[in-house]
Amino acid sequence: MTITKMDSTHVPQVAELEKLCFSTPWSQQSVASELDNPLSLWLVALENGQVAGYIGSQTVMGETDMMNVAVHPDHRRRGIAEGLICALEERLKEQGSRCLTLEVRASNLPARRLYEKLDFQVIGNRRNYYRNPKEDGLILRKEWEI
Repeated sequence: MTITKMDSTHVPQVAELEKLCFSTPWSQQSVASELDNPLSLWLVALENGQVAGYIGSQTVMGETDMMNVAVHPDHRRRGIAEGLICALEERLKEQGSRCLTLEVRASNLPARRLYEKLDFQVIGNRRNYYRNPKEDGLILRKEWEI
């Protein structure tokens, strides 16, 4: 597996993965627009030239929000999400970010276990944050020294 910065050749596969993994997916145009956003950093995990997973973030004033992370169902349980999160964290540190915040469905126990393993802390709850189905989103955060 290789983790690299997302480029325009990856966008169609990332958009397809959005549809496969989320009930309210980003459009291909929305994903592509992140390439031109100076606040954004999106990484892809490639296996045999195909996007097996991706992670997207935006940083403002040294604080980063993880917008999406997804792994193709055929590639799950192989450490790809963990690799993407760790690679993102390293790049964010290099860019001067001090923390990473995200929301996760309260019912998404596998993701919550991964975030706990990676030292994220629950700092809040967003009532009815998710739709399809409606559900609370837990706010998690990880801080580090730069």
